[in-house]
Formats: sequence, C-alpha cells, structure tokens
Amino acid sequence: MHKLIDAYGEVRPNLLLHAKGWPTAEYLHVHVFSGQPAYGMAATGSGKMSPAAEAIIRAADRDDPRPLWITIWGGANTLAQALLHVRETRTAEQLDKFVNKLRVYSILDQDDAGPWIRREFLRLFYIVRPSAPNGEEYAYATWTGISGDIYYRNCPGAEGTTVTNEWLDVNVRSKGQLGKMYPKFMFIMEGDTPSFLGLIDNGLNAYRRPDWGGWGGRYVYRQPYGETHPIWSQGGDEFFRTKASQDTVTGVDGKRYTSDQATIWRWREAYQNDFAARMDWTVKDFAHANHNPVLEVNGQSGTAPIYIDAQVGRPIVLDASHSKDLDGNKLRYSWFVYPEAGGTDTNLSDVKIEDSDTAKATVTAAAVCRAPWLPGLVPCRGDGVAHVILAVTDDGTPQLTSYRRIILRVHPTEH
Repeated sequence: MHKLIDAYGEVRPNLLLHAKGWPTAEYLHVHVFSGQPAYGMAATGSGKMSPAAEAIIRAADRDDPRPLWITIWGGANTLAQALLHVRETRTAEQLDKFVNKLRVYSILDQDDAGPWIRREFLRLFYIVRPSAPNGEEYAYATWTGISGDIYYRNCPGAEGTTVTNEWLDVNVRSKGQLGKMYPKFMFIMEGDTPSFLGLIDNGLNAYRRPDWGGWGGRYVYRQPYGETHPIWSQGGDEFFRTKASQDTVTGVDGKRYTSDQATIWRWREAYQNDFAARMDWTVKDFAHANHNPVLEVNGQSGTAPIYIDAQVGRPIVLDASHSKDLDGNKLRYSWFVYPEAGGTDTNLSDVKIEDSDTAKATVTAAAVCRAPWLPGLVPCRGDGVAHVILAVTDDGTPQLTSYRRIILRVHPTEH
C-alpha cells in the first residue's frame, strides 16, 4: 500500500490540473492500518484491538453527518473487532448511534466474521450475498459482473475487451509511475472494486439505496435463507420480476440477458473508460485529456437525484439542453427507464419515453403498477415510482459518460 501511495504522490500534481480534492500522499500514508493478525473470529475478542479496528472507531466517531462506508474485500473480522469493542465499552444508546453510522458492502463472506456480525448487530446496514468462505460460490455473486466473463463464465452478453490484460497494458499500465504499479491479473480484473464503484459521484447516486442500481450493482432488501433478518442481498420475488435483484439488459450481440451480474456489466464501457481517463490525468495536461460532461436537467445542475410528481397519462418534459462539455466535445443523449430500480416497499410504475435520443425528452406514466407475471391476481393500490436515467456521453478519447437520475413519484389519474 505504501509503495502505491508513493507512486500516487508523484502524479498528484498532475491530477490537480484536472480536478480538486486529491489528498496528499502524506495524508494517505498515515491512514493505512493493519487489521486483525489472524483468521476470522478467532482473532477477535477482549484485548485484541488492532490499529485498523481503532481507525474504524475514530472514523465513525467523527463529527460528520455522512454515513461511514466500510468496503470489505476479504474477511470482516477487523470490523467485528471494532463492533465488539464498542459494545463492551459504551452504553446501548451509544452502540446504536455507532452502528447506525455504518454502511457495509462486503465481497461475500470470506471468513466467519460476516455471519457473526449480522447475527449480533441486527440494525447494521449490510450488503452481501451470504456464502461459504471458501470461494466456491463466487461465480453466483453480483460483483463478478465487473469482469467475470472468462473465469467465472457468468457474463453472457457482456463486451469483454475492456477487462483484459491487453486493454490494461494500453490504458493503465503504460500511464506513468502509478500505471506501472497495476498488477497482471490471473483470474479476473478488479473483483473487489464494485464495493467502491457505487460511491463515485457520477450522477447515479446508487449509494443512497442499493436497489437503485449503479456501477456497483443492484441489490434488494430481503431475508436470505439462514439469515436472522433482512439485509441488502440477491434474490427476490420473481413473480413481480422487477422486485428481484436481476437486471434484464441488451448484450453486445443484441440479445436480452437477465442476471445479477448484468447489474454491473451493463455499465462496463462507462466505468472502464472512466478508469482510462483518470489514468490519462496522471500524465497529461488538461487540454490533452478528456473530462466528463456536466449535466443540467430542468434547470437543476449537480449530480443529486431529481424527484418529480407524475400523474398517469400526463406528459412531463425533461430538458437537458443546457448540459455542457468542458472540452468542447459533442454530446450524445440517452434517456431510458431503469425498470428494476427502486422497488423496495412500493409499486414499480410503467413509463414511456419519447425522443429518448435527444437533449429534450418527454416521459409519460402509463400505469402506477407494472403487470406481474400473472396479471390480475394482485390488486394495484397506492402510488408508484419509476426511475428514468439520463446518460450523456461525449465523443472524446476515451468517451466519457455522466448521468442524472430522475425519480418519478407516480400517482393515479384524478377523476
């Protein structure tokens, strides 16, 4: 980690030519900590605090209203130790406050600590597909959609050239001191990164709700077999189709594919181009690199989701014509309904879009409830939601995409 940070420190002055906010190498060096020194829960307990467990507690105790994300790429026992220590040393009210601050995205259960944490801390926000810790269930996990095409054989329909060692040689490893540090992979590229991708401020805002879907995949709130309570996970009710964790998307061959992995590989071209562009930032000046389009929808700039009340049958105009590109590139617009997004505890509505490939589109709610597998068996009551995504891609090199999420709160037609 320290060698990587040293390489980052060499390119940081160049990164600052492209965007603000890059921390110093010194800041990163002092925020690298060792976790529990052995496997699983056997390495935790009274008197077994590690520097990393202490760091988690300090971070959660900061006077900061934002949630603290814990992205777990291996075993979860360092988080388990932090939770154990807080439970032993604080009041029940203080423990609740600590737990409520955390958001966990775990790349499967790679030791016995994750299941223990979920049994002991029922209110902890946790994203994971519960699994055996030996890797035999990895191929079923959502996160493998980042690049599991060849090794896990679970991404039919995905475009695979951008997740090869050859692509990385050209677009990452050839880019200066930091790029040289990127290792050759044996199995898949970036397997753990989906736990972080949803935190990138690209306009999808998937970190707000795992069922919204984004670069880190999409999950639903349910109780998997063997769990004591609901968590954010895979699976769901196939009767309603869109209440489950799978996405149905069009592959590079023009066919439709439905899978958990598709919730990630559907965005692959965009997140890999974003990776390539950021590596360009480490070696190029502003004028010779590409930067993301800056979007504005109905007069609202920024990246936050836009909420609009809609009635069935009444058209709504969505106008992104004031969006711009910092490099003067041409922009290509795409408005689409994300039919599986946001279905927890509500109806998912049927929405149609006109002029979906222009800067100004018209959306019309056709029905509060989308039809289930067998129509007519379950009555439609109350309101619904529909997520419309605007994706704007420039024609620079590499082509970069920015998003805005428009959430329609759909109400029945007034009589």
